[in-house]
Amino acid sequence: MPWTQTDPVTERQKFVRLVLKGQVTMTQACQQFGISRKTGYKILSRHAELGMAGLTDASRAPKTHPNQASPEVEAAVLRVRKAHPTWGSKKILWALEREHSDRDWPARSTVDAILKRAGVVEPRARRRRRQPTSPPVVEAAAPNDVWSMDYKGWFRVGDGTRCDPLTVNDVCSRASIVCRAMVAPKTADVQERLNDAFRAFGMPRFMLSDGGPPFGSSGLGRLSRLGVWLLRVGVVPVLIEPGRPDQNGRHERFHETLKAETASPPSGSIRAQQASFDRFQQVYNEQRPHEALGMKTPAEVYELSPRQLLDTPLEHSYPDDFEARRVRQDGGIKWGGAQVFVGEAFGGEVVGLEVVDDGLWHVHLGPLRLGVLHGRSRTIVPLEPSVTHVPGHAQA
Repeated sequence: MPWTQTDPVTERQKFVRLVLKGQVTMTQACQQFGISRKTGYKILSRHAELGMAGLTDASRAPKTHPNQASPEVEAAVLRVRKAHPTWGSKKILWALEREHSDRDWPARSTVDAILKRAGVVEPRARRRRRQPTSPPVVEAAAPNDVWSMDYKGWFRVGDGTRCDPLTVNDVCSRASIVCRAMVAPKTADVQERLNDAFRAFGMPRFMLSDGGPPFGSSGLGRLSRLGVWLLRVGVVPVLIEPGRPDQNGRHERFHETLKAETASPPSGSIRAQQASFDRFQQVYNEQRPHEALGMKTPAEVYELSPRQLLDTPLEHSYPDDFEARRVRQDGGIKWGGAQVFVGEAFGGEVVGLEVVDDGLWHVHLGPLRLGVLHGRSRTIVPLEPSVTHVPGHAQA
């Protein structure tokens, strides 16, 4: 014989029917069902008000909550989120407080709840543990001390054209200086974009990048033709160590934001992709706050560089105790009656040779010491590039 199954709603219905028959007193009915008289009268009251439907379990959730945001606040939060789909609660609150500083805005946890309830955020997948950030390769204490440069990973736009975004940022202020949809990583194209940036913003003292082409090479000092040109105009190229993207971690993080806001999915053409980059730059520089900047925007921190690009780059000059040699177009210099190979990237440049010992000379290009020339073997042993001075401009 199966067990008889019951539930609270069924028991309340039985209780009401028993009492309404009038065959037992209220006390007896309550004793039979194991409830207090107070509970019994409450059940009868709900039945009298709502009928049998009143005997179902009522929600215990409060009808109102003292910390619940008003519909107006929720609408304001969702409006900012719609305008900036990648912004979290902290940036949304910053935008609202900046727009209406006289209003009391809710806590971040409330904004997070609003976003989650509206279905506009998804739980993040567990992040892969990042390599700890290394100390800066070169310090950026003020705007234009250091710019960082990189190509974001290429992708194809809607019509199938390859897009290689070239990006240049000011490290101190996080300002996006260049964000250009390129079709291939060519030295001449990068140099043209940098020339445009130098004319518009002035010049940095250092340019940080990885060592891949066209930024670096496998030659002396890992300098490419682009790096040699930068030295000529008065900017010191600094290359991160191979396999250490964390040494340019701020730029890597910038690329994550750029991809999320402009290339997921890509635009239909290079022209449309560039228009998307332009809109992104305006928002990133002028509207998007950065926690590392005290919730200021890059435009509030960045200022133009006083170091202007010269119309004609000047030759490198060296102290009187250096010997200067012009590098031939094939990459060699004449030394001791023989040819010493420096590197094709140095063709046309003047290098400085500083005697350090009998038969040994340090090889300099402008402010960089690049290697040691051995007079007997007529070879140059590379050194890790080191800055001997920071140029204002290359000197005549």
